[in-house]
Amino acid sequence: MSWLPLWLRTYQPTWLAGDLTAGLIVTVMLIPQSLAYAMLAGLPPEVGLYASILPIVAYALLGSSMTLAVGPVAVASLMTASALQPLAAAGSSDYVALAVQLSLISGVMLLVFGALRLGFLAYFLSHPVISGFITGSAVLIAVGQLKYILGVKVAGSDVLETLAGLVKALPQTQPATLVIGVSSLLFLLLARRYLAQCLIRVGCSAKAADLMTKLAPMVAVIASTALVAGFKLNETAGVSVVGHVPQGLPQLALSLPNMTTLGQLWLPALLITLIGFVESVSVAQSLALKRQQRIEPNRELLGLGAANVASALSGGYPVTGGFSRSVVNFAAGANTPLAGVISAALMALVIAALTGLFHYLPHAVLAATIIVAVTSLIDLKTLKEAWHYDRSDALSLLATALGVVTLGVEAGILTGVVLSLGVLVWRSSHPHMAVVGRVPGSEHFRNIKRHAVETVPGLLALRVDESLFFANATILEDYIEKLLTDDPSLRYVLLICSAVNQVDTTALGVLTQLERSLSARGMTFALAEVKGPVMDRLRTTELGQRLTGKVFLSVHEAFEHATRSGEPPVPDKEGLVLVGINGSK
Repeated sequence: MSWLPLWLRTYQPTWLAGDLTAGLIVTVMLIPQSLAYAMLAGLPPEVGLYASILPIVAYALLGSSMTLAVGPVAVASLMTASALQPLAAAGSSDYVALAVQLSLISGVMLLVFGALRLGFLAYFLSHPVISGFITGSAVLIAVGQLKYILGVKVAGSDVLETLAGLVKALPQTQPATLVIGVSSLLFLLLARRYLAQCLIRVGCSAKAADLMTKLAPMVAVIASTALVAGFKLNETAGVSVVGHVPQGLPQLALSLPNMTTLGQLWLPALLITLIGFVESVSVAQSLALKRQQRIEPNRELLGLGAANVASALSGGYPVTGGFSRSVVNFAAGANTPLAGVISAALMALVIAALTGLFHYLPHAVLAATIIVAVTSLIDLKTLKEAWHYDRSDALSLLATALGVVTLGVEAGILTGVVLSLGVLVWRSSHPHMAVVGRVPGSEHFRNIKRHAVETVPGLLALRVDESLFFANATILEDYIEKLLTDDPSLRYVLLICSAVNQVDTTALGVLTQLERSLSARGMTFALAEVKGPVMDRLRTTELGQRLTGKVFLSVHEAFEHATRSGEPPVPDKEGLVLVGINGSK
């Protein structure tokens, strides 16, 4: 039985009560979300239900989180719609088939990444870019759902077109739909804001009150469905409803994409893979920390990959870890992934026997559920903090969000990634450089512009706080030449490399040319505090040979020698530093 996951092999009976409770509560929450997110993805409602069974079980077998709730989520649903709408009519059989294949491609990518142990991809996208993407997606999703609240048909490829279409369509608003949609929206917003407080005042515990607040969408679904069914509002008042939802468990089948489909879907699948993985790991880690548990990113890749392949096998679409459901799962007392398996079993029961209950469920209520869910994803807090701490990060967040809103999902995330990488390169190409001196009576060296320090006449001691590569090597050379021009008495240049972790080929060429130039002018070029891996690579180069005897173990040794001799330091044969003999750190 070694193939069983560790949590199942070590399962304790005392955990069962918590897992049962969490499984039941998450199921009640998952039903309206599955239907709503399927609608958001442009898929028939049953596809959302299908994506809420086998994927949960598959993740439970391979994932590392004890409380992550896997299934349909808003952002992945939006990305699915964005990828498929240019290729087929929403809701058509071709569209559904493409959604299944998109899930399969994403799942295979995740499994391959997991097999290659690429869990570090969780840290590939910066937090501002992810925050900007989710914020922009939330705005895009919320605006896109307004047509269901109004009961009108609107086409638009971006937020501005959609808003313009909504304004034109206002005269066609369905009054009954509007009343149901706005009422549901207000109820859900007020429940999220005030219901927990009210329940606590009447004697509920804080935990119970919070869980009941999370279940408000199901209350809205039940009440609105009963109202429409009782008064036949779909027939008498034109209220759009879910309609017939096929009853019965999904057929297991695997449809492989052809090369044309693969060419159309690989990029959207990759973006869904990266975003879903980063989002899932972030949620899983935040919950695991509360119980002093650990998340293994490589296992998360395998777990999410298996979940998406299982979703494709059962007629679903791309899935990932959901924030709100995971939080509810955690708060409800889930101890192990068995809570998810229980939820999957209950969902299977619903699909097998109870789908007829969804016939009169209004689309407006599902839209209200989506709007309320995604508005909590708009991350103004991170924007505010980034604006005060690092404007470049704040601009990356804003650019990503605006890119998603105005250009679309794929273009928006690519804009954010490119901008984030551009900021990284710009920062690295403009490293902090400081002329340093010795703090009196110590072996410490600090920036002469910030501290009262001692310097040696004729000696330029320059610390560069960045690895040296093609983008900043020439800037370093130009800065040294400027300092030499400003102070003609300088005869010795000491480059402090304590923060240099790498010197690439371009930087090596620049440093070699600098050493030659200084030598031709009768000046000395030396290094100090070179790290071992850097020195290992420099030793066999021309620069390494020319600097033999000119690499100091510490800046302190160089200054001590200069102080004793009254001249710029020259390494002695007793080896203040000898390259390769304890001469690097």
